[in-house]
Amino acid sequence: MSAIDTNIARAMDYMARFREEGVNHHIGGQSVPSASGATFDTISPVDLSVLATVARGAEADMDRAVAAAKAAFPAWSKTPGAERRKILIRVAEAIEARAEEIAFTECMDTGQALRFMSKAALRGAENFRYFADQAPGAEDGQAIRTATQMNVTSRRPIGPVGVITPWNTPFMLSTWKIAPALAAGCTVVHKPAEFSPMTAKLLVEIAESAGLPPGVLNTVHGFGEDAGKRLTEHPDIRAIAFVGESRTGSLIQAQGAKTLKRVHFELGGKNPVIIFDDADLDRAVDAATFMIYSLNGERCTSSSRLLVQESIYDEVTRRVAEVADRIKVGHPLDPETVVGPLIHPEHFDKVMGYFATATVEGATVAAGGRRVGDTGCFVRPTLFTGARNDMAIAQEEIFGPVLTAIPFGDEAEAVALANDVDYGLTAYLWTSDLERAIRMTDALEAGMMWVNSENVRHLPTPFGGVKSSGIGRDGGDWSFDFYMETVNVCFPRGTHKIPKLGG
Repeated sequence: MSAIDTNIARAMDYMARFREEGVNHHIGGQSVPSASGATFDTISPVDLSVLATVARGAEADMDRAVAAAKAAFPAWSKTPGAERRKILIRVAEAIEARAEEIAFTECMDTGQALRFMSKAALRGAENFRYFADQAPGAEDGQAIRTATQMNVTSRRPIGPVGVITPWNTPFMLSTWKIAPALAAGCTVVHKPAEFSPMTAKLLVEIAESAGLPPGVLNTVHGFGEDAGKRLTEHPDIRAIAFVGESRTGSLIQAQGAKTLKRVHFELGGKNPVIIFDDADLDRAVDAATFMIYSLNGERCTSSSRLLVQESIYDEVTRRVAEVADRIKVGHPLDPETVVGPLIHPEHFDKVMGYFATATVEGATVAAGGRRVGDTGCFVRPTLFTGARNDMAIAQEEIFGPVLTAIPFGDEAEAVALANDVDYGLTAYLWTSDLERAIRMTDALEAGMMWVNSENVRHLPTPFGGVKSSGIGRDGGDWSFDFYMETVNVCFPRGTHKIPKLGG
């Protein structure tokens, strides 16, 4: 039996449970259907077959989940950080023990290639380990002294929080939000994306099997217009952490305004990779193609705009096109596959629409630009050349394996092109000139920048964007700043004079 046949057979074994049981909500330690009995189907983007029936949550289900999180908060928030650390380390170990199940489930539900999803589960475990280790000191603050006062700051968990996660690499991104919330002492109501609900079921089950108390993590499935809206408006939810589209972030902010919710948004991107003529072109091409064609191009940090100095534009775009043409598109469980099917027919149609739009606007298809096969949601990795920065393919987040190449003349033009979008999540810069790198990174409008590198994440560093790419930062201590309130207590260092009134 070939490797792909073996993988598919194993995946079908994992899928059998989902087909038989469906995907219910998980509230207060129990797997429960929707109060209304409503359901929806989650489908495989490989062949559009139904993978599982999913409970469709609404207001009553969300209210029940929030009540469970609220009831669990006093005990969990007062659990010593060292004890929370032990539990979260056990969660990480349990994730590692079921890494294959998580990866195969994610491949089938999202269409992401196994070569990337096998690592995503382990990155989820890494997230839990990292934030577990920060839990014992999460409440620590500062002592600030003056001649007459001693001020002592500390942090306290903010309360029950809502976490709304996207459909691209959903398991890893869920842990990226949920692990620091739990480490901080918050309880969580999690609403996964409706396109990829399956591994959220695994996460909450794994966490409780590792000792997380019931009600500390609750999961409600459903759609933004009902389950999501109720979560963002609920008066007992103190904060919302959201990863997804910028338009949805704007809606969530409006929905939470009445209850003055704290929000953290990790939103879209139209990220430039800027290549100067003094760059190491072999490495730059490898990094640019990896950041747009891995993970099906369905990630916020993808390098979707290729800005290349005019003198090397033809050479770089030729090389990129050659890479794109060599990439294997296929079944996500094939070890050789790089690009699997896009997440869902709705998203497939959106990406295909950009191919037609680009041609009408005058761009040239240098690679790809077409679907693959007659079934499923497969597209070829695509490169557009002859593009301008005012084209839709240069301005709008396509969220697929689609790269738009635009030439520039000098540093000033490169900065102008890079910044001339609504987004500001990441930027990638390739040059051997250190002074140029400093000038460019000072001028670029992006929350994160990598020089002579692809996106290499380091968990203690801040993650987030500017402009329409988000609000706030994840990572390291920045995560605790969001999930915790800072409190100051002032002590007198001696008897001081208090002003007298009315005498």
